[in-house]
Amino acid sequence: MRMARQTEEIPAEVFERTKQAGEIQKRWVWVEPSVWTERMLTALERGVKGGKWFSLIDKVYNADNLAASFKKVKSNKGAAGVDHQTIEMFEADLGKNLGIVSEEIRLGKYKPQGIRRVEIAKPGSKEKRPLGIPTVRDRVVQTALRNVMEPIFERDFSKHSYGFRPRRGCKDALRRVDELLEKGYWYVVEIDIRKYFEKIPHEVLMEQLKTKISDGKVVELIEAYLREGVLEEHEEEEFPKEGTPQGAVVSPLLANIYLDPLDWLMEAKGYEMIRYADDAVVMCRSQEEAQKALGEVQRWMEKVNLTLHKEKTRIANADSEGFDFLGYHFQRGRRWPRRKSLKKLQDTIRLRTRRTNGHEMAKIIASVNRMTRGWFEYFKHSHRNTFSILDGWIRMRLRAILRKRDRRKGTGHGWDHRRWPNSFFTKHGLFSLLTAHVVACQSVVR
Repeated sequence: MRMARQTEEIPAEVFERTKQAGEIQKRWVWVEPSVWTERMLTALERGVKGGKWFSLIDKVYNADNLAASFKKVKSNKGAAGVDHQTIEMFEADLGKNLGIVSEEIRLGKYKPQGIRRVEIAKPGSKEKRPLGIPTVRDRVVQTALRNVMEPIFERDFSKHSYGFRPRRGCKDALRRVDELLEKGYWYVVEIDIRKYFEKIPHEVLMEQLKTKISDGKVVELIEAYLREGVLEEHEEEEFPKEGTPQGAVVSPLLANIYLDPLDWLMEAKGYEMIRYADDAVVMCRSQEEAQKALGEVQRWMEKVNLTLHKEKTRIANADSEGFDFLGYHFQRGRRWPRRKSLKKLQDTIRLRTRRTNGHEMAKIIASVNRMTRGWFEYFKHSHRNTFSILDGWIRMRLRAILRKRDRRKGTGHGWDHRRWPNSFFTKHGLFSLLTAHVVACQSVVR
């Protein structure tokens, strides 16, 4: 009774404020709490005067924010940058290093140390793409910057953008594609921006940034990262005039900021566009609608100094020819891994199942399983034929190893299927893609 009387004495408006505060905290549970306090989140929800945020730099160099940022950098691992300092070396004197960084930012003396660039192969292609590796110190500061900036822009990002955003991902985008296909959106504009991350114009990007950020020191820090030198082995340092380095912590956020106006333009025009970073499709009900949508995208790209890849940007019919998006191929109401995705998996498995592999079978199978389990988790919504074919192909590779050990040539066939039946590999722990698919389908039905 005593507790009941105390509750009755609390005014209704207090309950309402408490309820609203709880809802806000739940909606923004992913933000860095040392930056986004309850007061800050309330301002974010209500909107600040003029839509612009001032006095943010102190949130960047805040000691708790920098400490939390280092934890994220450490969890992501990564190599050393141009200064050759590893994460372990930075952590060895963490308090001092973070203190120096904080003071330099506060005094406006912080300078990025440059980016080490390496070339990495594109999946399923002979082409390579540049990857930038900032120093550990710069990765910490960029993470602290992102902790401050991301909620400000995330608040107003389009719901049709899925890439590199909190609590969103590929599966959400793919689910939306399936929904639209079921509703009859069978004409698809495949959008491919040529060298997007390398070609983002700095001036236009900074103007977009300034529509919400009015703290000059934060703006200067972002500009410094965009202009920082890039160093390749045995090459002179370059200072790019456009683009955001792939590998930099803030690059995905900046890339989304730059394409956000396109998301809203297409929505205002009534088009169903689904975008994941620079990979996008526009789902339409007719060929004519698709042609108009493509025209809108082309005109917008020209205005912001971006170029569509001529060979990869096209209009496809989801029934007759199908289309690719986020690693999948969609056609006739079904989806399965696109050729490049399959090739990448098979190339990796080939390396682990060479006929000359001298490890015991259980160890080889464990190595294959590590690859196929992760691959299945993403592609488990493919048509079942995908998994039965792959299972058979993997067992064929394993039988070829066993034949080699018996000093016989060729791949597994004929009598080998009796000598080493499917149950033999199951007994040795081989992960079955088809069985996993059946189990996944049953769990969905339940």
